[in-house]
Amino acid sequence: MGWALLALGLVFLVEGLVYALAPHIVEDLLRAMRDMPMETRRLLGLGAMAAGLALIWLAAQLGVLG
Repeated sequence: MGWALLALGLVFLVEGLVYALAPHIVEDLLRAMRDMPMETRRLLGLGAMAAGLALIWLAAQLGVLG
């Protein structure tokens, strides 16, 4: 459970930094996402999930998770 809280905290930290330091970039990104076809957004989401899973696997291989 501790690792899940750590992971969630890191996500909030990075998201908060983006909104705090570059809110105009967030607006541009949201506009670009709105103009993208749904299938492209879905593929981006799947790609992000795959990258996240790969990073978790790499952390496990390096012994970070236990």
